[in-house]
Amino acid sequence: MEQLTSMEQFETLKNEGITVFVFSANWCSDCRFMEPFMPEVEAKFNQMNFIKVDRDQFIDLCADLSIFGIPSFVAFQNGKEVGRFVSKDRKTQEEIESFLNDLEIQ
Repeated sequence: MEQLTSMEQFETLKNEGITVFVFSANWCSDCRFMEPFMPEVEAKFNQMNFIKVDRDQFIDLCADLSIFGIPSFVAFQNGKEVGRFVSKDRKTQEEIESFLNDLEIQ
């Protein structure tokens, strides 16, 4: 999964097709829990671009998007938010795939 490196990149990516931003942190055990199955999720939803966002590096972005718990997911399509799965709870592969299936994409 590609890592977000700048706010400029965020602005560009949120306006390109369907982009799912995955908010996490290295110290987050629930974020680490997802690592083994996320490549399979990305392969199943290959029409979407998945971008990992380090919460500690982009704390202002997290505040702007009301991301107060991780791991969390926020999806954009062509600049518009089309879904969010935001909480501090551990997420299973099934829960993530259900969230992605239910996105309000055009």
